[in-house]
Amino acid sequence: MPPAKKKSKSSAKTSAKSSAKFSAKSPGKPSGKSLGKSAAKPSKKAPAKRGSTKPAKPKATAKPIVRGTKKTAAAPAPAPAPAPKPKTHVPASKAEAFAIEAARLLHDDKCTDVVLLDVRGRNPMTDYLVIGSGTSDRQMRSTLQDVEEVGAKIGYAAVRSTSDDRATWLLADFMNVIVHLFEPNTRAHYDIEMMWGDAPRIPWERPGSAARDRAGLNAVEA
Repeated sequence: MPPAKKKSKSSAKTSAKSSAKFSAKSPGKPSGKSLGKSAAKPSKKAPAKRGSTKPAKPKATAKPIVRGTKKTAAAPAPAPAPAPKPKTHVPASKAEAFAIEAARLLHDDKCTDVVLLDVRGRNPMTDYLVIGSGTSDRQMRSTLQDVEEVGAKIGYAAVRSTSDDRATWLLADFMNVIVHLFEPNTRAHYDIEMMWGDAPRIPWERPGSAARDRAGLNAVEA
């Protein structure tokens, strides 16, 4: 019976070798050589195609809003306001209308510093005083004669007229209106305007002419 035992030992060895080989080749536990080879080889990736990637567009930055810098069209300059038209004085009576005409006549005949005073209720002898300064004896006499002629045409004849020898003070009395013509120094001496300084002055100038007081001040456009 000894040959039967030998066969059992040899069969055990062959089965052990085959199991060892089977375990070495089994995929469950890779061998060290296979692990080393797989770690050494890098994984192959597909190469990127040229032109496939587009460059990123730069982000548009918002512009800062600056208030008050917007240019606007300049507004047209306003038209200048028209100058107010001077008020035309309306005579209160026929006597006042004649006094205004007499004052204008003195001015037309080159008399200076012509003044028309309303002395109604202040002077018991007359209602209006017309005062002017002449430049010469001849000029003053001629002017007073022109005033008398105009008064006679509109119903105001001179009641009396007086003058001194040197013609420094001429006077024509028309009852409601008295006209005084002075040489400048004589006028400054008697200063009738100061005597009736509280009397209102009536504008006699024609529209468009300028009137000044005796000092050359306070020019007023009539």
